[in-house]
Parts: sequence; structure tokens; C-alpha cells
Amino acid sequence: MEGIDHRMVSVNGITLHIAEKGPKEGPVVLLLHGFPDLWYTWRHQITGLSSLGYRAVAPDLRGCGDSDSPESFSDYTYLKVVGDLIALLDSVAGDQEKVFLVGHDWGAIMGWFLCLFRPEKIKGFVCLSVPYIPRNPSVKPVQWLKAMFGDDYYVCRFQEPGKIEQEFASSDLRILLGNIFTGRPLGPAILPKNNPLGKNPNLNSKNIELPKWFSKEGLDFYASKFEKTGFLGGLNYYRALDLSWEHTAPWTGAKIQVPVKFMTGDFDTVYTTPGVKEYIHGGGFAANVPNLQEIVVIQDAGHSVNQEKPQEVTAHINDFFIKLQNKNKSF
Repeated sequence: MEGIDHRMVSVNGITLHIAEKGPKEGPVVLLLHGFPDLWYTWRHQITGLSSLGYRAVAPDLRGCGDSDSPESFSDYTYLKVVGDLIALLDSVAGDQEKVFLVGHDWGAIMGWFLCLFRPEKIKGFVCLSVPYIPRNPSVKPVQWLKAMFGDDYYVCRFQEPGKIEQEFASSDLRILLGNIFTGRPLGPAILPKNNPLGKNPNLNSKNIELPKWFSKEGLDFYASKFEKTGFLGGLNYYRALDLSWEHTAPWTGAKIQVPVKFMTGDFDTVYTTPGVKEYIHGGGFAANVPNLQEIVVIQDAGHSVNQEKPQEVTAHINDFFIKLQNKNKSF
């Protein structure tokens, strides 16, 4: 997009691609994407936040887009990915001791653990879609998800190397991505084996009907990147879940202490999964995130809330960060 700068940054033994815009002296906002996503998901926020004086920085996380993509799932643990982000902050933040953080989907999960591991680096965190759920020392996450939602739950279906990749490869990439980004499945995301991706052979990828917020140019951009990289890097995040669980044992019972604003769409598949609304609004979430300052449910929005309601999301991000800055100035 016009006016957004792109460069490669060496961090933690790999190279990350970053997109950035805004004054060099402006407060840094680090924007973290999910799966199957790229820096591009933040295009509206990069433009909007930079116009407000922030320096917006959005990396392709390891395994995604133009960043390096190690093959082994063991290279995608929380410790390694957060290590990338800490090194990236050292590179882009300059003299700023703390930065603002925004995360969506997997980017939200990595944001939570960046706040947990290095809270002194974060002024405030705006989390989209995925609330913080503390580590359960009694059961590994994949086992727990399988018990809760069954073998066809998408995280469980992603575990076997090569299997879901074959299913993705047999699908029309543009239809697959279009369905993922614009679909609004309610409740837990299930991929039944007899129709794993909702494939319809009668669909024509050249004539996909897209909502107004997701353009053909956007779909073309995503398709061009995943045609080149495939999905292995993104899938490895799911395959490293149990290993990350082992590595994070020292943080069992730890709470998030940085100031947090949580946002989600009312049709988000995470938000509509059984038990999640009760956790978010019933006090459990706030107990684990003592500095949770606001919960916002954006109406008529799904999982891709930052793309579906870009101006509203950007305004909420800016409002939270302004409040934090004004609060700090008052002391």
C-alpha cells in the first residue's frame, strides 16, 4: 500500500519482514497478526495510526509471508516467537523504553506471552479476539481441546504433519482464503473429514462474491503470498502448542499485569465458542488480567474484526493509548 515502508530485520537468528509507517519519533505500536494472516491484516490500522502520530510496525511473524520459515514445529514455540519480538523491539523502538502492543488471533496469544515474559517493555496491550487463558498444569492443550470439542476441532486436525496441507492443496486457494477471512462460523471451528473445508466444486474462484470490506485486491495479495509459502509455517504454531506448554511451566499461575483493552466481534468464532463469553464477562478473565481496563464487543463483526470494522477498531486503539499516555503524564 502507498506510503508503507517495507524492510527486512535480522532477529533471534532469523530474518523478519516488517511493514511500517509513521514518524520515527512517534510512539511505537507493534501489530501482530494471526493465522492464516500476514502484516496486511493491519493495513488500515497502519495508515490510521500513523496519521495520528504513531509509528506503526507490523511484522510477518516467523513462518509467514516474506519472513524466514523454519521447517520444524519446534521452532515455533512461544519462547522462540516472543524472542523474535523482543529482538524486533530492540531494533525498531530506538530510545523508547516501552511500546504499545496490538495483537489478533495468534498475534494476541504471542502478545499475552510478550506481556507475561517482558511486561516492562509494554505500555499497554489491545487484544483482539483471543482472551488470556492461563496455563493448566494438569493437561496438555491439544489433549484438553480434543476432550472439549472432539477430533475434528481445527486445532486437533492441524496436528498431523502433511495431512491438512494435502487438504489445503486440493482446494482452490482463493476460495479457501475467501471462506476463512469472510466466513462467520459460530462456536468452535470444526473441520469434518468428509467435507473438511466446505469445498464446493461448482464455485468459480474468479467470481467469488466478497463483502465490501474484503476486496478482490486483498484476496489476490493473500493468494499470491500463500501460493509461494504454503501453510506449513502457520500450522507449525499449532503443532508447537504442547511443546510451548512444557516450556512455560515456570509461569504457571502467572497473571498479566500490563494495562489491557480487549475487543472482539459479536460473531467471532472464538467469542461464540461455549464458555468463552462467560469467562470474558463473568470475572474469570479479569481475575487473570488484573489490569484489564475495558472489554468492547463490536456489533456485526466476525473474527476479522480489524478488517471488517477498521475505523472503529483504530479509534478504540487510539482512545486506549491516549488514556494511558494521559494517565502517565498525571504523575
